[in-house]
Amino acid sequence: MKKTLVFLSLLFSFCLTVNAQIGRDPNTPDHTPMMNKTWEAIDKMAYKVSYNGSKKIYTPFYPTELKALENKTVEMPGYMVPLTSGRTHKNFMISVLPVAQCMFCGSNGIPPMVEVFLKGDAIKFTEEPIKLKGKMVFNKDPLKGNSEIMIVDAVLIK
Repeated sequence: MKKTLVFLSLLFSFCLTVNAQIGRDPNTPDHTPMMNKTWEAIDKMAYKVSYNGSKKIYTPFYPTELKALENKTVEMPGYMVPLTSGRTHKNFMISVLPVAQCMFCGSNGIPPMVEVFLKGDAIKFTEEPIKLKGKMVFNKDPLKGNSEIMIVDAVLIK
């Protein structure tokens, strides 16, 4: 009985130590949530699958809610995802998740991202959230380069 009590005490202490090392409420997100109406519309983009012989071809499908934003000025909060190495960037992706968080892990798939082309000077990379304002345009043929959704003439507003 004494050995059982000692074992249970050690087990309880171990559990407390592990919880203290994690040091956070599991319900608290590890990043600032960025979803807004624009991101929600972007998240609804899908792909139509067609075939050219035995080759699968994926073509972007832009639902009505997303099409309504085409060629409109939008505000995009998010995290920078660099496309090239370096400290400053004029062309990069923006995501609802930080670059340090594995975008390809988990059960919810890859988070929505759009490509950004800044209007002015390049900005310094940051792991903190940023906010951009720019014109949303669609790339009808992403196989020829660039992302399906782009924010052009973007300016940093936060």
